[in-house]
Amino acid sequence: MDPLSDILALLKPHSYVSAGFEAGGDWSVQFPSYEGIKCNALISGQCWLAMEGVSDPVHLQTGDCFLLTKGRPFQLASDLSVPSIDANTVFEPARRGGIAKCNGGGDFFLAGSRFTLVGDHTDILLGILPPIIHIRNEADQAFLRWILKRMRQEVRDAQPGSSLVAEHLAHLMLVQALRLYLSEAVEGRVGWLFALADKQMGKAIDLIHADPARRWTLQALAQNIGMSRTAFALRFKETVGLTPMNYLTRWRMLLASERLATSRDKIPTIASALGYESESAFGTAFKRVMGCSPRQYSRHGKDGTTDQRRRSSPNNLLLHGRDHFIN
Repeated sequence: MDPLSDILALLKPHSYVSAGFEAGGDWSVQFPSYEGIKCNALISGQCWLAMEGVSDPVHLQTGDCFLLTKGRPFQLASDLSVPSIDANTVFEPARRGGIAKCNGGGDFFLAGSRFTLVGDHTDILLGILPPIIHIRNEADQAFLRWILKRMRQEVRDAQPGSSLVAEHLAHLMLVQALRLYLSEAVEGRVGWLFALADKQMGKAIDLIHADPARRWTLQALAQNIGMSRTAFALRFKETVGLTPMNYLTRWRMLLASERLATSRDKIPTIASALGYESESAFGTAFKRVMGCSPRQYSRHGKDGTTDQRRRSSPNNLLLHGRDHFIN
């Protein structure tokens, strides 16, 4: 798989709400805080989006797609001065996969999903995304329009299997929205996601993800992408925020932590599969990055407790400033 697919697979995004929202006349709906990612597309009409902690409201028009990534309360409205009603009042009568209506509908239609990220490393993605991602780029709009058209049909005219079809369409919309955001991202942004837009740095990350167990050296990676060792090292650090070898180690530890938490594989087996000749060398690297030994991490996973794993994960170290996997 490619790096974006690798990380999404690690985070296990699960769309458990795929629904439509219709409104008519003057309306305003206040949405509470939530977990995960909201991915929505405006199929008809226009509205304003205002979010807690974001200074400027966003004007949305037909065809726009937007992601909400921080779980903050937000407001959708035809006019932000209109008194808001609680979203639960509007959406409670609508069944899963159905259509919620405000003021009878007719002027505005929104389709979308909310994704939960099952893995322990959610900030790998959410930590580098802004609270609101507003997609307006015309690139690949034909594909996005097809997704929106199919989603509208599935939520409006439920047929056998509509719930499953809507979930798959929601995953397509999430990936396409991230692709479009990546294509629009301002130059100079630092992090693995933005590095994927750089042809050479993206290839280097792809090589690491394709064969994490290989004994990669700075020289080998540089040769594979046609750069000098020094130029590659500087460019990678500037683009990704980590040295290539640090990125490799942290990616290996993420893969290791996932296997420790979800499989019955023994520690020596995992160590060998990730390129370590000894359990000791693997354990030293794991503790340096994760903050605990592989056995401690595995034991908490087998006990069904995740607090320790979250405290030890690289994304949580990013939040607390001790260390980081991704900037």
